[in-house]
Amino acid sequence: MSQLPACPQCKSTFTYELENQLACPECGHEWNPHEKEAEEEALIVKDSNGHILQNGDSVVVIKNLPVKGATQSIKAGTKVRNIRLVEGDHNIDCRIEGFGAMSLKSEFVKKA
Repeated sequence: MSQLPACPQCKSTFTYELENQLACPECGHEWNPHEKEAEEEALIVKDSNGHILQNGDSVVVIKNLPVKGATQSIKAGTKVRNIRLVEGDHNIDCRIEGFGAMSLKSEFVKKA
């Protein structure tokens, strides 16, 4: 018997095969493990120095960034923890202390 991967949503180990997909009986999530691997490979985000970023990394802002609607800007040297990579022009979603949820461009950060 082959070992099936755990559910990506609830981490249950009771996954089973359902036609060409995998399914979780606990949360009802269905997924194709082959599409997931291809999807992760397609999104490659690099920082200002060319280092590849991943979800959960910490980065440092390399220049002062003005924020629309705020009286102050994000200062160079501000450390941002636990980033999340997304598609689009502003390809980093994060939470910055004092500002809240933000989207940043990867060209203005470096990997910490």
